[in-house]
Amino acid sequence: MNKIHVKTGDSVVILSGKDKGKRGKVLAVAPKEGKLIVEGANIATKSVKPRRQGEEGGIVKAEAAMYASKVALYCSKCGRGVRYGVKTDDEGKKVRVCKRCGAELK
Repeated sequence: MNKIHVKTGDSVVILSGKDKGKRGKVLAVAPKEGKLIVEGANIATKSVKPRRQGEEGGIVKAEAAMYASKVALYCSKCGRGVRYGVKTDDEGKKVRVCKRCGAELK
């Protein structure tokens, strides 16, 4: 089983590549490939054929998958990408906390 350090819906910062420094929300995660899709980042253009009569074809811009190692979880308190640790809260639930400031990551 392959584990990825971010989940769908997490806020992340891109660490390397053409979109370095951009922030976005994780839209999808593919643990088998070790990849994920970030909103508004790694935009690729692709040609789309019209499938039904009356449907428009042409060039469409869409987010492409990127390796999970290129992103870090974003801490709103630190204002940057951080590593995280796991702690248990009062009700015994596991919570992700920032390694730098100790703030709870959502």
